[in-house]
Amino acid sequence: MEKKISLIAEEKDKNLRVDVFINKKQNDVSRTRVKKLILNEKLKLNNKIIIDPSKKISVGDILNLSIPEPKKASLKPYNYKLDIVYEDNDLIILNKPAGIVMHPGAGNFDNTIVNALINYDTASLSNIGDELRPGIVHRIDKNTSGLVVIAKNNKTHEHLSVQFREHSIKRIYQLLIWGKIRPSTGRVETYITRSSKNRQLMEVSNSKGKKAITNYKTIEIFENKYTPTLSLLECKLETGRTHQIRVHMNYLGNSIVGDEKYKKKFKKIKNIDPILEKSLTNLNRQFLHAKTIGFIHPKKNKEMIFDSILPKELEKILKMLRNTNK
Repeated sequence: MEKKISLIAEEKDKNLRVDVFINKKQNDVSRTRVKKLILNEKLKLNNKIIIDPSKKISVGDILNLSIPEPKKASLKPYNYKLDIVYEDNDLIILNKPAGIVMHPGAGNFDNTIVNALINYDTASLSNIGDELRPGIVHRIDKNTSGLVVIAKNNKTHEHLSVQFREHSIKRIYQLLIWGKIRPSTGRVETYITRSSKNRQLMEVSNSKGKKAITNYKTIEIFENKYTPTLSLLECKLETGRTHQIRVHMNYLGNSIVGDEKYKKKFKKIKNIDPILEKSLTNLNRQFLHAKTIGFIHPKKNKEMIFDSILPKELEKILKMLRNTNK
């Protein structure tokens, strides 16, 4: 059933943007969702439909917002064993392996995490986002592994979305890069936008796109006559842009091991241990793992932090590097 909201602007609300005003009065509806509803012609200002979320309001303005019942997605269940780290009535923490995409999209509508979640429990997933993405509050790339949080109801989805938008979510990744970064600890702050050469890739820009901030620190450096120079890094995200860590590492000149899209051309490595070389060249994923996620629980109002260990295929490479580094 469609929900109707009626609001009247007071003196203190004068000159606020309509989306900000509605979000302030209805804080259970995220500003992103309010914007989407306005663009979809669901807002009337003094009985006239408006489609500009930035329109300023005046004292006495009457706003009527219609919130339609979210569409039910008709997605096929996928019988796939999910690695659930934690679950309660409001959310699920999943440890996603590399090789599976988060939600249906071009070329793959059936074998995704969303389809597996529908198979697991179709009745308990938020449905206020895109109808092909029930429960999905954020994503990690197909060939990245690690922790993601899934919303089981709309209130949780809204609450977590606000935390992501305000960059208060704690997210730490582990990665192995070619070479070493100087300084060994630092902060990368750039704009990231879609690549002009390849629309599937992102790139750093001086002026356009969205601000992206990555804090990195070097954990370990592997360097001797039997191994190419490689570094194990930990990256803490302040923002969560598409391919952010991959783009920032590429920008610094140190692409992630196994990253086919953002790789640099490296000359052939001489004298490398053949087993190690095979493990590095045959890695069919990027060495990037979402190790830690932390947030304020929407219902319990307390901080929850979850950690995961590196998958076996990545741990095996580290073990070999440590052995050859002795």
